[in-house]
Amino acid sequence: MSINSLLIKTTSLDNVGIVANAAGLAEGTILQDGIILAQYVPSGHKVALCDIAFGGKIIRYAQTIGFANILIKKGEWIDESKMSLPKPPDLQFISLPDTIEPKIIPLEGYTFEGYRNSDGSVGTKNILGITTSVQCVAGLTEHLVKKIRQELLPLYQYVDDVVALNHTYGCGVAINAPAAIVPIRTIQNIAINPNFGGGIMVIGLGCEKLRPETLLPKKKYGIDSDSYSSVTYMQDESFNGFNEMINGIMETAEIHLKSLNKRKRETCPASDLVVGMQCGGSDAFSGLTANPAAGFASDLIVRAGGSVMFSEVTEVRDAVHLLVPRTINPSVGRALLDEIKWYDEYLLQGQVDRSANTTPGNKLGGLSTIVEKALGSIIKSGTSPIVDVLGPGEKIRKKGLSFAATPASDFVCGTLQLAAGMNIHIFMTGRGTPYGLSMVPVIKVGSNSTLSQRWFDLIDLDAGQIATGKKTIEEMGWELFFLILEVASGRKKVACDILGLHNDLVLFNPGPLT
Repeated sequence: MSINSLLIKTTSLDNVGIVANAAGLAEGTILQDGIILAQYVPSGHKVALCDIAFGGKIIRYAQTIGFANILIKKGEWIDESKMSLPKPPDLQFISLPDTIEPKIIPLEGYTFEGYRNSDGSVGTKNILGITTSVQCVAGLTEHLVKKIRQELLPLYQYVDDVVALNHTYGCGVAINAPAAIVPIRTIQNIAINPNFGGGIMVIGLGCEKLRPETLLPKKKYGIDSDSYSSVTYMQDESFNGFNEMINGIMETAEIHLKSLNKRKRETCPASDLVVGMQCGGSDAFSGLTANPAAGFASDLIVRAGGSVMFSEVTEVRDAVHLLVPRTINPSVGRALLDEIKWYDEYLLQGQVDRSANTTPGNKLGGLSTIVEKALGSIIKSGTSPIVDVLGPGEKIRKKGLSFAATPASDFVCGTLQLAAGMNIHIFMTGRGTPYGLSMVPVIKVGSNSTLSQRWFDLIDLDAGQIATGKKTIEEMGWELFFLILEVASGRKKVACDILGLHNDLVLFNPGPLT
């Protein structure tokens, strides 16, 4: 049986190929090199290109992604049941790099229309943010957001939205524990995201451990006055009843809206972009299509002088030996290894390891091990030098490519990248997810055309065209780069904003509860 079979081999060293036919390939199919399939192989799954002995290496991306736990014959389907997990790279034996002077070919002349803030940052949205010092007040903030959207927002045409930055922190916590710095600085840094224009409303209860005043931006942005950032306590004794409380906060909201309404888009260089790269619901195509296209776009942004961050510690853990040589000096290389080590110890405390990362959906999509997943995940970082490493919740410090240490959980990673200061988010998916954030535009990139076509109104860009040969990685990377500029300018709305699909913020809190 011979059909137009599509089998992708990532490097000449690989001993497996990935089935790219949307319907998979039937038993007896003769592949391009004469291999006959021993059984049906689903789309995205691996085919043995040679006999692999018991204990033999299974190689993809020119790296060992597992060891055969049985004899695997040429033409057989390889899934997770036939593989055992390799040990992760030993951090103490990874050599630190020499100091290098990054050689970047400049990319000039690209701009977008953004909202410039007085601190130099640039927003891609113009949003009234209402943050909280404690989860107790979340019901009030949700009530406020609904009321402001209905009664006030229509009066201010240049304000895009009002959002509640609710979270599950603030009281019943060991506020002075060392690990408490992670959720605290996350909340603080979210409040100064460029899309909020330098001002934020803070709603507190009054008796919480996390004091609302600590969440105010430390710098004044001079939009109207020093009171542009403001705090309201529900327990304020001047309020007589719920309605009086709401009316008082609505008056404060109107002051903020008047200030935000004065913001206008202006032409900004692409160097003002701060892009978060993330993937979720990944499949075997993610590392072949969507992530490489995102990596190419990442390199373009870095060449244009912009900032890019990639994250997800457990999804770089098994490829860290490939990343450390890309850091610009021993200090950055050591910082990367330290973040990985910290997370290893964090997982150990929970009596799990990095193998817990790979989901049932990943495996159904052809990703058999966390090693295979990690090797495909890091491709979204492109090829640029890594100039800095951020701890969880830290704000981005340098132009260029940074690693922002976060858990791999979509919602937690997105929350931490928001705190780092991203003004646009690129999210690659192969299995599909409605993930979105209300605070920044989220461009969803599908790794396979089957998903992108089925979810035609949920996916913004179909990178699956790379797998079928319709487009190259370079062509798709440029297409994503131009889409980023259009979305950042407000000329194009992303699917999750059109549909109103937005996830809650989820803090990473490794600190103890009391």
